[in-house]
Amino acid sequence: MTPSDANRVDWVKEGQGSLSGVRVLDLSRILAGPYLTMLLGDLGADVIKVERDGGDDTRAWGPPFSRGEATYFWSANRNKRSVVLDLQNPDDAVIATELAATADVVVENFRPGVADRLGLGYERVSALNPRTVYCSISAFGDSDAARDLAGYDLLVQAVGGLMSITGTQESGPIKVGVALVDVLAALHAAVGVLAALRHRDATGAGQRVDVTMLQSLLASLANQATAFLGTGVSPKPMGNQHPSIAPYQTLQGSDGQIALACGNDRQFRNLCDALGLETLAGDARFVTNTERVIHREELITLLEATTTGLTCCDLLQRMRRAGVPAGPVNSIGEAFALAEKLGLQPQRMVRSGDREIPQVSSPLRLSAAPVRYDLPPPTLPKRQAPQDVSSQ
Repeated sequence: MTPSDANRVDWVKEGQGSLSGVRVLDLSRILAGPYLTMLLGDLGADVIKVERDGGDDTRAWGPPFSRGEATYFWSANRNKRSVVLDLQNPDDAVIATELAATADVVVENFRPGVADRLGLGYERVSALNPRTVYCSISAFGDSDAARDLAGYDLLVQAVGGLMSITGTQESGPIKVGVALVDVLAALHAAVGVLAALRHRDATGAGQRVDVTMLQSLLASLANQATAFLGTGVSPKPMGNQHPSIAPYQTLQGSDGQIALACGNDRQFRNLCDALGLETLAGDARFVTNTERVIHREELITLLEATTTGLTCCDLLQRMRRAGVPAGPVNSIGEAFALAEKLGLQPQRMVRSGDREIPQVSSPLRLSAAPVRYDLPPPTLPKRQAPQDVSSQ
């Protein structure tokens, strides 16, 4: 490919959605950056994803595979078009620079310093186009101390404290069952990019948006983080229990577990009535939430002496009649079935030509500028023939 081929990577001129007309150059890979740019694409932005030879790492992350493609890649790459460029090749670097100069938003998650070495750092891009919103997502930032730290989600869950409060004392630290920190970083970055676009609309000036996975995780630890800040004591793993509310956990039935969320004293009294344990509601150890938290082990022992003799179905019916928040512990398949039953349309088939790819629906419902599902995750184009919109 030569620089003259850059005009083959045309931006979409027309579109729908609240970000219609916004051009996004996606230089990121794996999950946090691609998830961010997918969110922007869902809202109408025209996203061009730059991939290296062989494609984004997640194209090979399987099993599972479906239709010969890694389902992992599907999770963060709809509403995009792909082009293959070797950013260390001078001619391809020129093409990438030209694309960056005409983009409203540039997203990268290289290791600190790499974008600058490739000629695609913030200073270079902003000099070419001062209106550009430039978003950098990294694991730990760009200080000297952070430069050599690898940024995989598992590692950030570990060093960021999330694993230390997940699991039980017996199990030891456990990671969350999905790359949650990547998703949290993407969501925080999306807020930052949208705020920067709003600022640009008002002032005409772009800016840099920096988001780290570590700080996104610390901010998302919410009450657990402020518990440490307020007391100086790091929270411990409690399994399915809540550090500040009881009973707020799973309870054992005769054929499985249910999730129970008693958030106030009235709900606890209703729980006791539903289980025929009215005396517990007046027990001094359990009258208030604070007392229930202090005497949690005794309370759960007394509750499960009854619940283990009842099926989960019976327990849930009793909870429903009593107005006590409770639910089954569903598999992912059962969760999709529930969302479908509730009318939430949890999945969409995204079609283009003869390709039809299942996608998780966006949680956003916008009455005036709805989320779009125009393009399935792109196949990897040949390096000498970048995809254009007509091939989608």
